[in-house]
Amino acid sequence: MSIDAIIGPAPAPPLARQPEEPLLKVEGVHTYYGKSHILDGVSLEVGRGEVVGLLGRNGVGKSTTLKAIAGLVHPSQGEVLFEGSSIVHLPPHRVARVGIAYVPEERRIFPLLTVPENLRTGLDRGGITKARKTELLDKVYAYFPVLAERRNQAGGTLSGGEQQMLAIARILRTGARLLLLDEPTEGLAPVIVEQIGRTVRELKKLGFTVLLVEQNFRFGATVADRHYLMEHGRIVDMIPNGELEANMEKLHAYLGV
Repeated sequence: MSIDAIIGPAPAPPLARQPEEPLLKVEGVHTYYGKSHILDGVSLEVGRGEVVGLLGRNGVGKSTTLKAIAGLVHPSQGEVLFEGSSIVHLPPHRVARVGIAYVPEERRIFPLLTVPENLRTGLDRGGITKARKTELLDKVYAYFPVLAERRNQAGGTLSGGEQQMLAIARILRTGARLLLLDEPTEGLAPVIVEQIGRTVRELKKLGFTVLLVEQNFRFGATVADRHYLMEHGRIVDMIPNGELEANMEKLHAYLGV
């Protein structure tokens, strides 16, 4: 009697684990403002649950990259994939509904509306029940207790850091999974920058994915897993966070710091 007849056939070898598809993939994107060539073949990837920094001087195309992902700028060439599906031709409201949220550098909260009124903007469309609205707002207040304390205040009376939190909170209540943050620490005092850093790290723990535009690489180093360097509308390098110190000369050259 064969050994196979006694113990059965050998189990099949385990299938090789396929690498997980990035949540976001930007491939060879070109954009123009008039005749000005702003993005010149930008390619980058952001994995699920990652915080990725996009570093560079002013005017190199960082914000335009976020706008191209968010549907606010339409590439003349290239592809933007979210969960493996193309979103490059979707209008901004459709991009938002697939799970991508954009916080611009200017924050753009409504200064005369109260904190809850700011948070409810966009939630009164059809398809969102009252119970779901309450659930989303409760989650936001759990993430940002200071906003719960400021419920009776108008957005314009909040501090700069609180306004930034409100801007981030306003997109979280949409159920977005990928957050595009454009210069979230710009113009904020160091103590508030630390607070924003804690917020981003907490978002990562909660499972959010973040693509973060920053000039302040020292802030980026406290929150990001890795960093893309951008120059003249192109991605010129990618540096894991743990290797920033070893690449200070390169950072000085590209960032002027």
